[in-house]
Amino acid sequence: MDQQFWDDMYGESERRFSGLPNDALVAEVTGMAPGQALDLGCGEGADAYWLAERGWQVTAVDISQVALDRAAAGHPEISWQRADITVTPMPARSFDLVSAHYFPIVHESDHATVRGLIDAVAPGGTLLFVAHDPTEFPQRDDHSHEGDRPSPRFDPYDFYQPSEIVELLGDDWTVEVDERRDRDRPAAGHQIKDLVLRARRAS
Repeated sequence: MDQQFWDDMYGESERRFSGLPNDALVAEVTGMAPGQALDLGCGEGADAYWLAERGWQVTAVDISQVALDRAAAGHPEISWQRADITVTPMPARSFDLVSAHYFPIVHESDHATVRGLIDAVAPGGTLLFVAHDPTEFPQRDDHSHEGDRPSPRFDPYDFYQPSEIVELLGDDWTVEVDERRDRDRPAAGHQIKDLVLRARRAS
C-alpha cells in the first residue's frame, strides 16, 4: 500500500468517498475544546473540514498526492502534508487530537509506527483510532482468483487493531472508549461494525 497504490485508487473516480465526516469522529470529538489536530490518512478531507469548521487547527496528512490535491482545493486554512509516517514520524507531543480512521498500519516487530502515532499526542491530548471490525471481512485463501488472475490475499489481522494499540499505551494513558459499534454508513459494501478506541494522555 504505497503512494502509487493510493494514487491509483483515488484516481479511479472524481470522488471516492461520501464527503461526510466519519461517524466516530463526530461522536467522540463533539464537545471537545478545539486545539491542534492531526488527521492521519485524511483522504479527500471530510474529517479535516469538519474539525476546522469547529475551530481546530488541523494538520491533514496522507500518502496520496491525488487525494491531497483534491482535498486541499479551497481549504487553505488546513495544513495539508504528503507524508508516509512509517518513514517520517509526526512531531512528538504536538497534537491535542490525533485521529486515525481506517488507517492501515502493518505489524512491525518494534511497533515503531504505532509508537510514533502515540508519541504525537500532546500531554492532556486524545488519541482516536478507529478500524473496521476484522471479523466482518470475507475470508480469502491464497488460491482465490478473480478471472484468470490470482487475487492477492488480504488478511485484516495483518494490521494493528485497537486492542493492540491499547497494549502499547503507557501508564500515563487512560482508555476512555474501547468498543465495537454499528456504523451509520456501511463501508466497502458490507462492513457495518467499527472498533473504536479513544484514549487520553495525562496532562
